[in-house]
This record gives sequence, C-alpha cells and structure tokens, in this order.
Amino acid sequence: MHRVAVVVADRSAALDVAIPAQVFGTARALEKAPGELWGDRLYDVIVCGERPGATMSGPGGLDLFTMTAPYTYEDARTADTIIVPGGDNVSCPSAELVELLRDAHARGVRIASICGGALVLAAAELLDGKIAATHWTTADALGERFPEVQVDASVLFADCGNVLTSAGAATGFDLCMHMVRKDFGAAVAAEAARHIVLPPQRDGGQAQFIVHPEPGPDCGSLEPTMRWIRENLAEPITLAGMAAYATVSPRTLNRKFREQTGTTPLQWLLRQRIQHAQELLETTTIPIEEIAQHCGFGTAINMRQHFTRQVRTSPIGYRRAFQSIGRSSSA
Repeated sequence: MHRVAVVVADRSAALDVAIPAQVFGTARALEKAPGELWGDRLYDVIVCGERPGATMSGPGGLDLFTMTAPYTYEDARTADTIIVPGGDNVSCPSAELVELLRDAHARGVRIASICGGALVLAAAELLDGKIAATHWTTADALGERFPEVQVDASVLFADCGNVLTSAGAATGFDLCMHMVRKDFGAAVAAEAARHIVLPPQRDGGQAQFIVHPEPGPDCGSLEPTMRWIRENLAEPITLAGMAAYATVSPRTLNRKFREQTGTTPLQWLLRQRIQHAQELLETTTIPIEEIAQHCGFGTAINMRQHFTRQVRTSPIGYRRAFQSIGRSSSA
C-alpha cells in the first residue's frame, strides 16, 4: 500500500493538513464486494508531528486547536509520498524537517507542498531550477528569498516529477487528485472525487483566479452546458454548438469559460474527452478505435495524437501501464 505522510509542524494550516488525509483516505480500488460501498484502500495515510500538542492555525493566523499527531517525523521516513502543508511556520522550518525532506528526496520519495509549504521545499533546496506554484500572497517572498526557483503564481499546481507544489489551500485538492490519477488512473480519481463531491478535474495549468458565480436563476453558471457536453462527447461538438446550447454568443461563452474554469471551451472539451478515454482504457477492453469514437475523436490516429500530447504516453502504453497496476493491486 502506498504510504502518504503529512508532516505537521507547530502552526500548520488546519485545512492543508486535512485535504491530503481526505483525498488519499477516500481513494479506493474500483473492485468492491457485492453490497459494499467501498473497495480496498489504496493509500496508508499517516500524520507525523514535529512535537506533541502542535497548534493548528486558520485564516489570518487564527489559532484553531492543538493536535497531537499519532506519528513522528521518524515515521515519515517510511513514506512513499510526503506532503508539506502551509501555515504560519513556513518561513523558518526546523532543521529536522529540512533534513527529513532532503534525505527523502535523495531516496526518490515523492514530495509535495500545499500553499505556502513551497517555502519549506525551497529551504530544503528541492525547488532549485524547478517551476514552483504557491499562493499568490507568498509568491514574491518565495522568489526573493530563493531566486533559483522559477515561481509561477498563475497556476493551480506544478508537477516536476517527484517534486510537486500547489497554490492556495483548495488547490491542494487538485494536486492530491492529480497524484491519485497518476498513481491509479483517472477512473479511481473520478470515483474518489464523486465521494468527496469535488467538481470536475482542474488541470495544473489553469489560472488561480477563477470566478465562481453566486447561485441563482441568472447566475450564468456553465454547469448545465458542461453536463450536456459530458453527456454528448461521442458527438461532433463545435464552439458554435456549445454557445447555442448555452444561449450565448461564442465570444460570451469564451469569456464565461475563462472566468469559471480558467480555460477555453474547446480546451475544456478536449480534456473531458481525454479523461473519458483514460477511464475506458483503464476499466474496459474496448478496442482503441471504438474508444476514439466513444470519446468524440473520430479515429484512433486522431485520439493518439491528442492523448500522447496531453498524457505523455500512447493510449496503448497507458492501457498496459494501468492494467499492470490493476494486477498488482489485486494480487
């Protein structure tokens, strides 16, 4: 079982600590016994404290509660993934935490940060020469203190292989779901998202500043249009067709998509088609030519071009890799 350690210091942000525990604790195998709601757990999540009785903080430095973690930093050395939360402690991480991260990185452990936790990774010299995401309020401080880090405050998260960083606290959900998707595939991640009631997948390159319209009959939410698109992926869908369904002009639709998703309608459509293709490749033996038609790519060649560009592997290679994961997890 893949072990995830959330390393908590005094005044870590409570939400940043809870998010990875929620996401990785929810991710389960798709196969389940008859009548059961859950499949087998895929991750062992442990919370490792720097000292007993650490204070967890909230917005504006608010002291929320104290917590005694059931595990220590020494236990984090057994983890396959280490998560560093943000909080009021990130500017001056302890020597013990820095040494733990450096040692883990040298052993090939995957290390990720949420929000201002990127400052801790930078202090451990894990972000040198790498692109890093962080909350827009800490981006300047990160760039000034660590000029060798390529700070990108405009994205939700950045994946540099075994070192990953995310922006504000809520983007920790996006980053953790991204890691679940990489580990066990799009179908497992989608099922976990359904249980947590998360919105559809947001890619790391999307913008941090996204408008969420207020509920109401005239809020202009794109959810009905998005639902229609997802239900009709096999059909030819054009920008004009999407705009007609939403009863707006193509220009207005483009603007609304950028405000509410951080991307364009056609880019969002392509991501939905690729995500659906991933799920079918993972969970079925349908021939790739048929999957291409199911997902609206038309031909296997067209699907292969888009899929390889986005996922960095071919559909055949992707299916082979996740069939291997399925065999190993059921063994």
